Amino acid sequence: MGPAMKTHHQYISLNTQNGIHISDITPQVNEIINTSGISLGMLTLSSMHTTLAVTVNEAEERLLIDIDVYFSKLVPAEATYLHNDLHLRDVPPDEPENAHAHLIAMMLGNSESLAIVDSKAVLGTYQSIMTVELDGPRQRQLSLQIMGI
Repeated sequence: MGPAMKTHHQYISLNTQNGIHISDITPQVNEIINTSGISLGMLTLSSMHTTLAVTVNEAEERLLIDIDVYFSKLVPAEATYLHNDLHLRDVPPDEPENAHAHLIAMMLGNSESLAIVDSKAVLGTYQSIMTVELDGPRQRQLSLQIMGI
């Protein structure tokens, strides 16, 4: 019989910045994997928010600017959205007009699942695990579930 399957769960807290803001969280995720004692398995990383996306891509400075420009053109914050008719909904007094942020988050997704080998997330040469803040600045949480041996 082989080694017993283990699981580890942890929340990651982030303080995000204004607008579309992308953060490379690969080092933080790999540190959690390393301390979990799991060297071979799977991880699932999930955003706990509807306007914070999780994705895998290249964290190159000029590409990050391109991403911001692309999504700002595709789903402009200043466009008319029914979700932004705050006077027609029961919302807190500080509720922002953020329909654009919800729509972009739906396109990017709110979770990623990755293999773990040698106590690290398996990523290609130019890949990073990134969060994409779409309605900040805010205090955010991610859920990280690791399973393996």
